[in-house]
Amino acid sequence: MSWTDERVELLKKMWGEGQSASQIAKELGGVTRNAVIGKVHRLGLSNRAGSSPAPAETKTKAKPDAKAKTAKKQAVSQDDAPVIETKSATPPPSPARKQIIPAGQPLPPQPSANEISPEALARVNEIEKKAKKIGLMDLTERTCKWPVGDPATEHFWFCGLPVQQGKPYCEAHVGVAFQPMSSRRDRRR
Repeated sequence: MSWTDERVELLKKMWGEGQSASQIAKELGGVTRNAVIGKVHRLGLSNRAGSSPAPAETKTKAKPDAKAKTAKKQAVSQDDAPVIETKSATPPPSPARKQIIPAGQPLPPQPSANEISPEALARVNEIEKKAKKIGLMDLTERTCKWPVGDPATEHFWFCGLPVQQGKPYCEAHVGVAFQPMSSRRDRRR
């Protein structure tokens, strides 16, 4: 189905009359309600011309109320004015500035609620000195799959030491990856 000039004109006419997208789709045939809505938006017809007069009356009634509110604000006594000025003169707190880091640059260290304890970090550093430093294709279910380094560089490798039973990592890396809940909770405090 294509949008011929006749079909577009019929769509505009029916939309202007206030008919729903489903009714228009049924009348046109071969199009869905969503196709009608999409065409209406592409044509810029989203505001209906043939809307009922009740909403227009509501809008006109709302304008005097807005003017009345403005007049009430202007009629504030002199005693109240300094309080309002004081409140508006106070600058809002500035949002934290986001640092933009160019692509390919390392991210700055971020504070974490799950930081590694110094003992575990020392154990991991010792283990990584003994690691087999294997590549992705050399991993098996019996080798530690702990990644070391940046995957985008040639110095990236996996630990490769024997895994702890039922875990994907060696004993040292399991100690870092799987921390008891209580120790993580205590570190947050």
